Amino acid sequence: MTLGGMDSSNQLLGSRYRILRELGRGGFGYTYLAEDINRFNELCVLKEFFPQVNDEAGLQKAKQLFEREADVLYQLNHPQIPRFRELLRVQTNYQGRIFLVQDYVEGPTYQELLETRLTSGSCFSESEVIRMLQQILPVFDYLHGVGVVHRDVAPDNLIQRNSDGLPVLIDFGGVKQLATAVQQQVGATTVPTRLGKVGYAPEEQLEAGQVSPSADLYALAVTALVLLTGQSPDVLYDRYTKQWHWQQYVSLSPRLTKLLNRMLAPRVGDRYSSASAISKALSNPDTYATPTYIPNNTNHNYVEPTVAVAPGRGVTPPSTIAAPPGSAPKPSKKRSANTNGCWQALLGLFLLIGSISLVWWLASRWDPTGSTTLSNSGDVETSAGEETNEPSNPSFSTEEQARKNDLKQRRDALQINNQFLVKLTDQLFFAQFPQMQGQALSDRPEDADLRAEWDSISNEVLTVLENNLSTEARKRLGSFSAADRDRWRQQVNQHFVGSRALYDLTDAKFAYLYPQNAAQDFIDQPIGQIWHGLAYDRVQAIESGERREEIQFGSGEFGQSLRDRLDAGEGRIYTINLSEGQFMRLNLQAPPQSTRLSVYVPNPTDEIPVLLEDSSDRTWSGQLPQSGYYEIVVVSTQNAPLDYALDVSADNVTSTPSGPEASPEDKD
Repeated sequence: MTLGGMDSSNQLLGSRYRILRELGRGGFGYTYLAEDINRFNELCVLKEFFPQVNDEAGLQKAKQLFEREADVLYQLNHPQIPRFRELLRVQTNYQGRIFLVQDYVEGPTYQELLETRLTSGSCFSESEVIRMLQQILPVFDYLHGVGVVHRDVAPDNLIQRNSDGLPVLIDFGGVKQLATAVQQQVGATTVPTRLGKVGYAPEEQLEAGQVSPSADLYALAVTALVLLTGQSPDVLYDRYTKQWHWQQYVSLSPRLTKLLNRMLAPRVGDRYSSASAISKALSNPDTYATPTYIPNNTNHNYVEPTVAVAPGRGVTPPSTIAAPPGSAPKPSKKRSANTNGCWQALLGLFLLIGSISLVWWLASRWDPTGSTTLSNSGDVETSAGEETNEPSNPSFSTEEQARKNDLKQRRDALQINNQFLVKLTDQLFFAQFPQMQGQALSDRPEDADLRAEWDSISNEVLTVLENNLSTEARKRLGSFSAADRDRWRQQVNQHFVGSRALYDLTDAKFAYLYPQNAAQDFIDQPIGQIWHGLAYDRVQAIESGERREEIQFGSGEFGQSLRDRLDAGEGRIYTINLSEGQFMRLNLQAPPQSTRLSVYVPNPTDEIPVLLEDSSDRTWSGQLPQSGYYEIVVVSTQNAPLDYALDVSADNVTSTPSGPEASPEDKD
């Protein structure tokens, strides 16, 4: 390995940092992954400043400016910005080198996440981008508040941190500014490099070198559009007309459309004044016309019994977003009769009964996607958009009618129960707009934005169901119950797998799809039906062997090494038949905090509990307390594919079933 042209093998920089590998390079230097031997080999990043300046005066000026920039970075203190460690000066081959040393952030960049999705024909959803904006805008609010502008915001400068799923801002553009300043001040002939990334930075930054907080927010909007469309900025922006035409690649809700267009305004004065202003606009639907709502007096809660081993208890979600309320009440439209005091009491009673009957009949005709909405008991269910989503409603624009018709056709093609879709969309809609609990939308123009939000949420639900559930699981949504969970337990028991292992696999995928709901008691909510659909598919995968593998040692062998890859949120179950008193060792080779490992005994009791459950540990060793099939469960908590290796060894191995202890048990 070379370091700025020198061999760095087995050498320490500053008698402290051992270079592991090169992370990247550019016209201004190199970036390395290193370990700090003074801090228990903790990983860190070394960024070398190596300006294209050959004379001594230029180098000295670069050092001064670099030290000034290091002083700024030293003062930054935000959990979503890598911590600055030190400014390191070293002498190699009679040549001075300067390095910025910062914390290493483990996780994929958003560019890498997007490229992974593009291979399967998908991009980021609107809800995912909104969540990313909500999580990163406070970082810019902090930066701009202390007078720092990043200058180089783009998907490859945002990392989704593995430990908590939060976006982390990396690679501040100060190095480029310093190199340009040096070239200008010492009279270098090299053409100065632009400040900012072409396509992401606004024109005032690229053409005139004017950098302001507005430029960062402009680049953040471009980043959002790239994640939403999968297209590069030069495809989305016409440099001749100076117009954005991203809407031909993706259809967003009116609220997000307005917000992004304002962030991308050509004039600085037309953009949002700060990151906090964008955060407020993003979370406050009252910036649009507020419709008149009708109070709700009825709650229809989705109820389903639970079991002793509670499903949905497993994987810590990768996101730390605050979770929405537990259950979403279903508002119903209810009008009272006009009881004029001069009317006779009997006539008033008849009118009241007639009015209620009329409203009941109208409610029974409601269907946000074009079908009747009835509960299992026959009671009428209403939604946040009661009487507002019929595709043929003449009050809607042609565009809205087409959108609702597309939604209905897509639902029918996926064979998804309409009653379930309405319930789930309501739950997610009320979670996003909690101030609207118990209110119903009208078909008036002032409700158009909120109707579009409801439709957008419903469409995103269909995308999740299409991409993650089998046809049979989709058809059963809305009808899963505790009886299904009991039957699944019996099915997997036939393969020496317990319900705990099944739930581990299901929880991991559910937490990946809906991290904001995974920390709740969701099983009795409409969204809990998605969990059941995932469990249904994983039962089939366990029975087929797709998600299950039995470990058997060959003759004379005492261990086995298994290698596999897990997609985001997926897991795998390994079973192994061992005897009481044997000594077993496990070693899971995977990045820190990227997995959860469970080791279940054949028949757990209060006296003999599980050995590991949903643990971030990657090793276990000990004497086995029972004879029978042990289950080793590995699940990924990453948002990208994960390669891992599992080493299993046991002394005095029993590798084939023998005796009654090898028969399937009625496991929990």
